[in-house]
Amino acid sequence: MHLTFKILLIIFSLGMILVVLLQKGKSAGLSGAISGGAEQLFGRQKARGMDLVLSRITIGVAVGFFLLSLLVSYEVFS
Repeated sequence: MHLTFKILLIIFSLGMILVVLLQKGKSAGLSGAISGGAEQLFGRQKARGMDLVLSRITIGVAVGFFLLSLLVSYEVFS
């Protein structure tokens, strides 16, 4: 059972790394000011929808990682 939790912890940690790397930065900087209005009209809805989904997946994976790490550390010390 302990090995199963360790394997799940590795899967969750790799999943969290992947999901965080897929997200865009929150600050567009100077490139956002130069890109013009076309991106605001067409690109914003898709980006906001995908960012929302990735944000929710990140929260779920982070909670799972936190709980699994507590469970694995509890099993080690008991």
